[in-house]
Amino acid sequence: MERIEKYAELLVRTGINLQENQILVINSPIECADFARTVTEKAYDAGAREVIIRWIDEKLSKIRFKRAKNEVFDEFPEWVKVMLEGYAEKGAAFLSIAASDPELMKDVDPKKMSRQNKAMAQGLELYRTRLMSNQNVWCVASIPTEAWALKVFPDVEKDLSVEKLWDAIYKAVRVDEDDPVKAWHDHQKQLNRRLSFLNGHRFHALHYKNGKGTDVTLQLPEDHVWVGGGDRGPHGAIFFANMPTEEVFTMPKADGVDGTIKSSMPLNYNGNLIEEFSFTFRNGTVVDFDAKNGKEILRELLDTDAGAKRLGEVALVPYDSPISNQNILFYNTLFDENASCHFALGKAYPSCIKGGDALSKKELEEKGANDSLTHVDFMVGTEDLEILGIKEDGSKIPIFNKGNFIDL
Repeated sequence: MERIEKYAELLVRTGINLQENQILVINSPIECADFARTVTEKAYDAGAREVIIRWIDEKLSKIRFKRAKNEVFDEFPEWVKVMLEGYAEKGAAFLSIAASDPELMKDVDPKKMSRQNKAMAQGLELYRTRLMSNQNVWCVASIPTEAWALKVFPDVEKDLSVEKLWDAIYKAVRVDEDDPVKAWHDHQKQLNRRLSFLNGHRFHALHYKNGKGTDVTLQLPEDHVWVGGGDRGPHGAIFFANMPTEEVFTMPKADGVDGTIKSSMPLNYNGNLIEEFSFTFRNGTVVDFDAKNGKEILRELLDTDAGAKRLGEVALVPYDSPISNQNILFYNTLFDENASCHFALGKAYPSCIKGGDALSKKELEEKGANDSLTHVDFMVGTEDLEILGIKEDGSKIPIFNKGNFIDL
């Protein structure tokens, strides 16, 4: 119980860095209700004006996908849009607990899911834009559920699998440290050294290559900015959008990606696993793709809109890192992306362009940012990954050697 309370307090006071009299909106699976209540208590202790819970029931969602009228999957409730946008306009903080069964939706019609995801993305476009441009503070974190824990640790009893997943999460978010808050500040210093290196060199492009078959060059926009770890909200308070986080990231130029990318981990996408997949890019767009499992799910993702076939994020994570060193496949992108270098299909973060948070959608596109209704991370890091930074004059500087950052 002590670690659970430490974790809840860490999310409130460091993750979202809740301010006095601020509203907190929590998106939580119903399986995580006890933890959501603990977070609520900590939020009120921190001075919250009010805590709003939006419950998520993925089993009920599956029943709906199986039994509801076909036309409902092109609709999104107006009341949800009004609620989230309304609280966002009041300056609310948003905490999302990401914990789902990685295979719950494997027998659901992927076209229904794709249509529903598109309707939701259209309905919540303004809300998501606010979060991605840091107009509101937000944080995504996880706790175990039975179904998820049994997928990660299939060879142990249910109760032990949940306990083992708790331990892995505590380690990943540094709750096992004597002073988790200090541990996060120390971690930020290391991320800042990497950011200084990358932003100082102003690379024109990056070239990735490994033994799995990834061989791709990504151009970077002229005004790109590398960010990572904590960021500043609208009133200057530092928050962490992901807990855990090990990445530093920026955006590639929307039409500047050429080559082949092969995944290094499965992708849990809306309760479906996509495994051993690859993309071929030409002038920034996916022109071919394949997957050992989940190819139709991947096809639906890519067909979301034109921007879903382009990259919106490039993120660097050392192979030798606290999450990767646990040697656990989490089947949860929040953790797996922080154990591996990754890319994201879809929308780019405005903060990855100088002054981007104040630019219009058209201005961002003119700067080279990709736009889409979706943003889906997938992992490419391996222990033999090599990354070269290419300067404007064509000179090359190693960034990654054998899966890790060079000594900075």
